[in-house]
Amino acid sequence: MASHSMASSPPRVQPGSFLTLHYRLAGPGGDIINTFQDKPATLTLGTGELSPAVEQRLLGLEEGARATFQIPAGEAFGERNAEMVQWVARKLLRELGDPDEEYHVGDVVQFPTPDGMGSYAGAVQQVGRDGDGDGVADAVLFDFNHPLAGQPVTFEVHVIGVL
Repeated sequence: MASHSMASSPPRVQPGSFLTLHYRLAGPGGDIINTFQDKPATLTLGTGELSPAVEQRLLGLEEGARATFQIPAGEAFGERNAEMVQWVARKLLRELGDPDEEYHVGDVVQFPTPDGMGSYAGAVQQVGRDGDGDGVADAVLFDFNHPLAGQPVTFEVHVIGVL
């Protein structure tokens, strides 16, 4: 009778799997995303919700598995791209958002994509002040790189369900 309990092994993560999971992504400065304290995330592999380097490490994990991966600098979210650090005119910021918004270094601001379907984040690096010259007095410097771009990433996961 013992062989009867050899039921099929737990499902494994495969490309296109629908997952319920807790995960944490952290860089040298601490957590960027951590669902462990909250309700788990649900996502489908291959839809771009996680970066390919992160998805790669989920493949083959069994339902119920817990794992922690160290992802080398630049692999999870690419290298930092200097061209993604840009001054944005306050005139444009007023059109896109709240005209009275105050911007402070370190703030993360969501911008709508040109088609209006999604959004992307920029972190404030510098706020132009009157007298800065170069026309930057009326602009805010944003870094549109992912906060973990060019950094080593710790990826911790608990796979709760695999469909």
